[in-house]
Amino acid sequence: MPRMPMPAVSYASTAARPSWADLPGDLRTAISARLGSQVTWATTAGGGFTRGFAAVVDTADGQRVFVKAASLSTQRHLTDWYAREVAVTAALPAAVPAARPKWTLTAAGHYVICLEAIEGRMPGLPWQPAELDAALAAWAVAAEALREPPAELVAVGMPTLSELIRHDLSWWREIATGREAMPPVPPWVEKQLDELVALEAALPELVRTGSATHCDLRLDNVLIDGSGAAWLCDWNWICFGPAWFDTVSLLMTAYASDLDADALFAEHPTARDAPPDGLDAALAALGGYLLTRAEAGPTSASPHLVGHQRWTGEVALAWLASRRGWA
Repeated sequence: MPRMPMPAVSYASTAARPSWADLPGDLRTAISARLGSQVTWATTAGGGFTRGFAAVVDTADGQRVFVKAASLSTQRHLTDWYAREVAVTAALPAAVPAARPKWTLTAAGHYVICLEAIEGRMPGLPWQPAELDAALAAWAVAAEALREPPAELVAVGMPTLSELIRHDLSWWREIATGREAMPPVPPWVEKQLDELVALEAALPELVRTGSATHCDLRLDNVLIDGSGAAWLCDWNWICFGPAWFDTVSLLMTAYASDLDADALFAEHPTARDAPPDGLDAALAALGGYLLTRAEAGPTSASPHLVGHQRWTGEVALAWLASRRGWA
């Protein structure tokens, strides 16, 4: 049985997206014209937490591609993310198992990107060991390819994970100083608050590196194809940082699935670069960030985002408490 209750909504059903039929007619016409063939079917992506259009599109002449689209006037943050995704995936080393871009289009007030379609499905929860093994293997290949990022990828521009953590993942400090309210947490948290602050504060120095990492690796950014191999999606958050940090974020759902996440982390090739307190510091920072953001309430993104943040934050703290004997 899973160690923790699974999320109320499957990660394959968290999106709140328009369908192909919901898109403006002029936009549908422009996309078909760019494809050179009439779109005959579009399967909307069920995963993710944005309201942008995303679907596997089939055409009359037999093409199958993955198309994303967002409004240039009301969804500018999404169009910026999509443009970055195209730039990053075009520059990824060939060994990285990820879909590559085919073209972009601006039409009918929208920005559109077209990528290779991966014939696969999102893993389910609790994790099946074979699917998790495939995801970890794909990440090991990608991480090795990104150990020395190519000049083309560096030229795209990448923030450092260290600075991102300083600015966005320091919520235990804010709670300890009274600048942020304590979110609903397990009873042990207040007794260990000083230790949580210390772990979180140590993390920026622990993630300094010249390597590149995905920076958003989790179950719903993985696809398992028909052969059982894994592909990694949504690369727009790539940054300079150590690959072991993403291994932690991927394995949080493995911990919740009652798999031996500690052993899986220790055995993964990326863990050879992890400092002794790296895993615990990452769990502390991620737990504080996710639970605090969940308490901030709903946003204009998917209504399921808050549930995702609260559940994964609880998982991060549960794994940390188990490792430290705090529970």
